[in-house]
Amino acid sequence: MACLRARGYLSGSSAASNPASGTGQGTVATSSLYLKIRVENPLKVSALKPGDQVAGKLLRNVYSGDHEVFPAGSRVQLTVDKLERLRRVPNDHWPWVIKFFTPRHQNSPTFQSGSVTLPSGTEIPLRVSLISIGREREIRAQAKSGKPSPDSGASSAEMSVAGPVPDEPAGKAGAIVTLEAAETSPEPQSAPALPSGPITLAAGTQARVILLGTVSASGSRPGDSFQARVLEPVHAGSQVVLPEGSLLEGKVVRRTPPRRLSRAGTLFVTFTGLSLPGGSSDQRIVASVASVEVDQRSHTKLDAEGELKGERPGKVWMLVNVGVTAGIAKEVDDGTQLLAEALISTATDASTAGTARIVSTCASGLFMLTRHGRDVVLPRFTEMDVVFDRPVSLLGQQAVPAAQ
Repeated sequence: MACLRARGYLSGSSAASNPASGTGQGTVATSSLYLKIRVENPLKVSALKPGDQVAGKLLRNVYSGDHEVFPAGSRVQLTVDKLERLRRVPNDHWPWVIKFFTPRHQNSPTFQSGSVTLPSGTEIPLRVSLISIGREREIRAQAKSGKPSPDSGASSAEMSVAGPVPDEPAGKAGAIVTLEAAETSPEPQSAPALPSGPITLAAGTQARVILLGTVSASGSRPGDSFQARVLEPVHAGSQVVLPEGSLLEGKVVRRTPPRRLSRAGTLFVTFTGLSLPGGSSDQRIVASVASVEVDQRSHTKLDAEGELKGERPGKVWMLVNVGVTAGIAKEVDDGTQLLAEALISTATDASTAGTARIVSTCASGLFMLTRHGRDVVLPRFTEMDVVFDRPVSLLGQQAVPAAQ
């Protein structure tokens, strides 16, 4: 990801400043939108300059409450405002030695103005704030039989994010730009219409949500809570049951941090609470993760139970560590011989070679044994699909668990 930033809407507050951007501007929750755009032309983020134009199409419909604001495929035009130096987001792409030599900060563009052109030709101006730029893929849970879920579309249970934009040639996959946006002249919107009577949200119903906080195998603890926001209205027949903006309460059930011997971390989360816009309180639910959008280079998979696991080290990972191990062995071998010859006047290369070889072997072996595996990291603003494992009964402004 090129950068991660947010303002008031996604953090759940009605208005907030953005210290990371340095602008000090706030946003109003009721007029903010969440946009995901696929860039039309090849995009080199580091080459962008203030004033450059970035064009693309919406990957999916954009909603506010219970109504659609922009349809998928609408054209989006963005203008680079300035460049900022931001800290890189932690990832599980490479071993620690590569990260050690990788710059910890990078220049990233910021956007403040843009526009969306509807299919009718109407152009709507926007105030925008960048969340991320990168390439993503979607990982889905394997079926319990070991086969991929029916909608995964691949034996690896992976697919490119959201598929192609409508009317876009297959195979054309540009960078994904994720934004928070606010209409510059928004029309007054009514509150989302909640169910007027008892409606049961059936078990197996899926909802598209976005994380409002970072969760990871190394940084989170069992019992830690987090929130996710519903991005698209959930329907029961023709009626909206969960409008966009509903909040889910999540909890870390268990986690295993990355361990020695290159053993990867694991993370299992569940969702236990639901709060409708204008609802009086959080209600109990049971929901699990069905799919997650991750960075294209991430080595994370999702099993049938909804547990996220880091993959085993690949060839490149092992080759890098083996190369570092060989370098350590060589340096320790030479250093031990020089030290022995300096301390022992009668020492020679032949007499110290055996000792140096033993010391270098121990040092390189210790290095390999202490290598940790890949972490599992779900950064803030990660999109995922959650599935309700039990039915939930909704009644107007309140929601109560259905009788079991």
